[in-house]
Amino acid sequence: MRCDKVWINARLATLAPEREGLGVIERGVVASLDGDIAYAGPAADAPVFEAQETIDCEGRWITPGLIDPHTHLVFAGDRAHEFELRLAGASYEEIARAGGGIVSTMRATRAATEDELIQAALPRLDALIAEGVTTVEIKSGYGLSLDDEIKSLRAARALADIRRVGVSTTFLGAHALPPEYRDDPDGYVTLVCETMIPAIAARGLADAVDGFCEGIGFSPAQIRRVFEVARRHGLPVKLHAEQLSNLNGAALAVEFDALSADHLEHLDEAGVATMAASRTVATLLPGAYYFTREHKAPPIAALRAAGVPMALATDCNPGTSPLTSPLLVMNMAATLFRMTVEECLAGVTREAARALDLLNTCGTLEAGKACDLAIWDIERPAELVYRMGFNPLHARVWRGQ
Repeated sequence: MRCDKVWINARLATLAPEREGLGVIERGVVASLDGDIAYAGPAADAPVFEAQETIDCEGRWITPGLIDPHTHLVFAGDRAHEFELRLAGASYEEIARAGGGIVSTMRATRAATEDELIQAALPRLDALIAEGVTTVEIKSGYGLSLDDEIKSLRAARALADIRRVGVSTTFLGAHALPPEYRDDPDGYVTLVCETMIPAIAARGLADAVDGFCEGIGFSPAQIRRVFEVARRHGLPVKLHAEQLSNLNGAALAVEFDALSADHLEHLDEAGVATMAASRTVATLLPGAYYFTREHKAPPIAALRAAGVPMALATDCNPGTSPLTSPLLVMNMAATLFRMTVEECLAGVTREAARALDLLNTCGTLEAGKACDLAIWDIERPAELVYRMGFNPLHARVWRGQ
């Protein structure tokens, strides 16, 4: 078989759905051709390769490249002062209602140029890449005007030209009310629906549309308007749902065949059942749960029992999850949410790809998918979940390079 590169003497966690558990192959080989996986499987079954380069992994583990399916990576400024206020006893809702929160980041983001947003985001992106991330989702939502949302999405797209990483962009205009619409939330939703979505769709800047369905965000009726317009423009949807309360946002997401419903701390049994009957992925964000000191965890056991796919993400954002470590996310998911090692690793690979509708192209080690690999100096996959503050990444491969 002709190929560009072959990785030999490797142990594989393929995450392939037809294999049990992590899809482990103890004596494995991966071969790439033109940026895709040409072979991933047992060495004993491998064809004879005609490779330009052969890499001896010396027993190291190879997993799919990690995927972060929920970030707010593009923004200006920080909210360290709000962190201090929280330590003094203020709640997230109190800070938001006093003009802090998302609106404070909006002001800094509006004041920044596109290049300044790119330069601010690069260190955060580099931190993800350093831990094996090969695909990242980036939301807008800190501009809250047409020009500033376009600026943010253009900055997110540009990151994929500057770094060797896949970027999926999401328009999150329904994130918060800008000050000019403080007393007219329906008017702002009209702006999102009639001006922003058509313009962004026409420019091809978004792969999906998101919303924040919450008491301090937007009502289910308002989100419904956004979703109806998004679907008319051919854009799939996803939703921040059931983070601080239960507004039945997950059911609304399912109604619109959403790619994912995210957060879900307050998801109830009916919501779990609704998700189980759909393709909507539960994207869980333990960093936000930890940082805001929430006490009600997502219903992991119910989601597991119902067979709902569970993805994990950093939720990297300046206010509630200033986190750029998918390895720590896995540890948090195991420790705080009691997810298993298999669930955690699947959550940042296969299920994360599913949450972005990218499972046909990445997320597992299978022939025909992008050759996005993370090669680890570990003895067993559980180490990736077990350790804190330790990065055992040996090499990261994106599109075979």
